Amino acid sequence: MARPQETFNKKEQEKLRAKKKKEKQEKKEARKANPKLSGDDIYVYVDENGHLTNTPPDPAKKIIVDVESIEIGISRRTETEETPAERRGTIDFFNESKGFGFIKEVETGEKYFVHISGLLDDVKEGNLVTYELEKGAKGMNAVRVKKI
Repeated sequence: MARPQETFNKKEQEKLRAKKKKEKQEKKEARKANPKLSGDDIYVYVDENGHLTNTPPDPAKKIIVDVESIEIGISRRTETEETPAERRGTIDFFNESKGFGFIKEVETGEKYFVHISGLLDDVKEGNLVTYELEKGAKGMNAVRVKKI
């Protein structure tokens, strides 16, 4: 009868398992030997600067906040951030057979995609138009395009 083969790898794995078991047992004994933390050690406080401390806050420095003044989920926009609803531009390129083109804005020089379904009037390259922007699948699209 053949003897079971014990390879070097199997011996090393067995040593690692024994070592882990021994470390686990030592940790368990250390936890039993040391007393548990007292209730004061568990608490952490936040001071007026937002730093974590182990001392409770001073009641004299307490600030009362009006809960009604807190706005959650409302983006704060200033009047300068708002974009005008109707913009002006020129038709930079338009292919009638394919039904799309691009409008170049007069003020910024940015180009926007326009589809034939977004046109209110017939347009050709070089026409001055007014339009509005909507978010499309690949960026901003010009819609409600009118010739000036």
